[in-house]
Amino acid sequence: MRCVVLGGGGFIGTHLCRKLKGKVASLKAFGRRQSFPDALKEVEWFQGDFNDPSSLAAAIEGCDVVFHLVNATTPSSANVDKVADVRLNVIGSLQLLEVCRAENVKRVVFASSGGTIYGIPEILPTPEDAPCWPLTSYGISKLSVERYLHLYSYLYGIDYRVVRVANPYGPLQVASKNQGVIAAFLRRMLSDQPVEIWGDGSVARDYVYVDDVVDALVLAASHIGEDSIFNIGSGVARTINEVIGSLEAVTGRQCRVIRREGRMVDVPVSVLDVSRARDSLKWQPRTPFEEGLEHTFRWLLKR
Repeated sequence: MRCVVLGGGGFIGTHLCRKLKGKVASLKAFGRRQSFPDALKEVEWFQGDFNDPSSLAAAIEGCDVVFHLVNATTPSSANVDKVADVRLNVIGSLQLLEVCRAENVKRVVFASSGGTIYGIPEILPTPEDAPCWPLTSYGISKLSVERYLHLYSYLYGIDYRVVRVANPYGPLQVASKNQGVIAAFLRRMLSDQPVEIWGDGSVARDYVYVDDVVDALVLAASHIGEDSIFNIGSGVARTINEVIGSLEAVTGRQCRVIRREGRMVDVPVSVLDVSRARDSLKWQPRTPFEEGLEHTFRWLLKR
């Protein structure tokens, strides 16, 4: 495979590049900046703006697999400026698909959002064929990109795989966009600052370790079969209060909590059914939650 990782300088993208390095015929990474340049020393780096088609074309040229990991917004920021969210993520992804068509890309692997795309789920754990009614512009944009991938596959034969990732966590997550509960909470605990939570802490999410996410992305790049959309999570729902308890156990520190009023965008419970990924993609989460927290904590201590 000749691969390019769009968003290669970010949290998941850096891990993916490290996984692919030396295992594919060629590897490029594209993004605005590298969060951890030392991790990408042996990867060909293309700096550019995702919404600049000429920059994308330069990075994609000669590649047959494109990993699309770019997120220009977050679930909370997307609702503040919905027009910008559509322009940056949906229009940007459409421009990407046009570049892929021109460059004869064989497959696009897209990181979608298992945590937002289903809205308030009717079924728990939630399978891929459940109704999708996102409560955030972020989730709507992710769903729109999925639909355009299907359209371009139908019209132009560009193959695709979608991984609907739950709530990823692990080393290299810096929570700079106010996204990533575990990274944000750990940083505040290590600096003896209180954490803020919205509501009573009963909101439950599905947390999946970054190495497991990367394994799914790599498998999706070469997957053969009829399925094209896969939930990637732990299959276990943990409340914010439970996460705080686990963080206290791992760090040996008490977490001071400031409680704010609940938010409308917070789905009460989100947990993914990952049986399709297990059966068709031959993937399953292999990192226990507490072990993943320990790895993340140890990494933060070294920074």
